[in-house]
This record gives sequence, structure tokens and C-alpha cells, in this order.
Amino acid sequence: MRAADPAGLRLTLFVNREAAASDGPWTEIPSVVVPVRATNRLEWVRGEQQLLPGLAARAGCDIVHSLASTAPLRGRFVRVTTIHDLNYAKVPDTHFGLRGLGMRALVPAAARRSHRVIVDAASTVEDLVTELGTPREKIDVIPLGVRPPNAGRAVTKAATLRAQLGLGDRRVLLSASAKRPHKNLLRLLDAHALLPPATRPVLILPGYPTPHEADLRARATALGTLADVRLVGWVGNAEMEGLYAVADAFVFPSLYEGFGLPVLEAMARGVPVACADRSSLPEVAGDAALLFDPENVSAMRDALVRLLGDTALCARLTAAGRTRAQEFSWARTADLTLGVYRRALAQRPA
Repeated sequence: MRAADPAGLRLTLFVNREAAASDGPWTEIPSVVVPVRATNRLEWVRGEQQLLPGLAARAGCDIVHSLASTAPLRGRFVRVTTIHDLNYAKVPDTHFGLRGLGMRALVPAAARRSHRVIVDAASTVEDLVTELGTPREKIDVIPLGVRPPNAGRAVTKAATLRAQLGLGDRRVLLSASAKRPHKNLLRLLDAHALLPPATRPVLILPGYPTPHEADLRARATALGTLADVRLVGWVGNAEMEGLYAVADAFVFPSLYEGFGLPVLEAMARGVPVACADRSSLPEVAGDAALLFDPENVSAMRDALVRLLGDTALCARLTAAGRTRAQEFSWARTADLTLGVYRRALAQRPA
């Protein structure tokens, strides 16, 4: 980013080869291509640590804002880094192998070297202070925004999804997340199995596949509920909008989140929500979701029973959820981020 004048800021985006070749919002903003493949982790690190400092200097950047928890460790510009979570420390199964090693080295270094650190939720402030010793006074909390429902996007029809997934006219319980152990889907399967078979909804689990999916399938098989579960892979925007539309309720049992955007996405679409009472989720959900202890299967089951059976509660959560989601806009996120840039520039040595 380059400072232009006291009234505003000029932006320069640094994008990888894949982004440069695709159609995205960066096509409307001056951009510089960093000649690396983002799908290769080693190239990503080389681009950020070796190439980006020189490219930013040639572009005349006063600030470099890194959006994905790591940042270039050299360069004469002011650094702002968004650290979305400390998954690598709190739930190590999220990052493994070279990626895990890189996160354990680069995230703490970015927190130390940055003039300002942005986090999505106040709970991550405490994680940074406790785990990394980051000074509290240099951390800014800026919540993410949520996409408004059906904002000019295609939606897969309910009849199409019901036919594709073999749902018939059954009720649907939706839980969207990566298939990782800390997402706590094994306990969700246990809680789902405790619901009465005659009224048990179909549990749909969309999310990119991982080796953990085999554990989920094995657990559902052992519980005798595999016919009531749909382990769906990665779905596009139209399909995801369609899944929210057919869902009677949304559950998010994760043990650790830096934010928990799916909770707000469900709320914005009028789906009543139950979620874990851990990390960032209570501050994101407010009083618009039913909270439960994610390590207590009986408590999770009780929350599902209420969510699926108490029509007055569902009506209240639906209304409260829509109101809550409206508080989280990308325009607000952008305005708060500009304020951080200005504070960061003010910290620059004269």
C-alpha cells in the first residue's frame, strides 16, 4: 500500500500467478504479480520472504498488509499482518509436515516484526498475548464480514439437491466445515445418533476432504447412522446457498475457531444455529445462537433436540440471527482496516 495524501490511500495488490490468471476483484485495482505458484507451499514462502520485499520497494509501498498470518521479515516498509488464528499451536492437526513447521516459525516472527497485528476476534488477542507474548496494545480486533444471502448469485434448487443427495422429504441438519479433528465432527455424529431414529434428520457435512473423513465414515458406520449422513465434498457457491436453503437447522461444534464465519452465513440466511461455546464462537454468535459444551455429547444432543423441536426458539433464533449477521459487513471491516493503516503509518519513524 502507498500513502497518497491525507485524504486517502492508494492500494497496490500483490497477487500470485493463479490469482493473476483468474477473474477476481484484484483486476479492478493496480496489481503486481509475484511469480510463484500459490499451490506450492515452498514457492509461497519464497515469494513472501524473498520476492515481495523488493517488489514492494519498487512499487513505493509505505505499508505492506499481509492477510494470511505470515509476513515478509525484511523490508523498509511498515508491516500490518492479519493473524486469523493460532491453529498451529492450539490445534496442531490443522497444519502438519512442512506447513506446520513453517507456521510455527513464521507466525511468531510476523507477530514480533509487525507494527500492527489484526485479529478477527477478541479471543485471538488472548491467544497472541498468552502463546506469543505479543503486546496487547499493538493488536486490533476487526471482525470479518458476511456475504448477504443470494446477492446476485445462482442457487441450486432445493428439488435438485434433494434428488442428488437422496433426501426425500426428510428434515436437514447442516454443518459446514473442513473435515479436521478439531472441528469435532466425531462427537457431532455421536450426538446425531442419539436423536430418535423416527425423527432423526439427515446430517449433511460439506467441506473439503481430508484423511479424517475415513474416521467420520467409520464412526457413522459403527453407530448405524451412515444412511442418515451425507459426507459431501467441496461444494460451489450455488450448491452451498442451496444447502443453506434446505437446512432446517445449522450446527457448528468446533473446538477452536479464529472467527467462525459459517455461523454468520447460516444466520444471514435465516437458519437457526447451535454452536460450541469455545474460543471466538460466543462473541460471534452473541445471543442469536444456542450454545453448548462441544465436549459433552449429551449437551450437544440436547441442543439439537431443542433446535429441531422448539418452534418458538427457532423463530427467535432466526430473527435474532438475521439481525446479528447484519452487524458484520465487509464495508465495516474495510473502514476499520483503514484506521489500522493510519495508526501504523503514525508509528513510522520520522
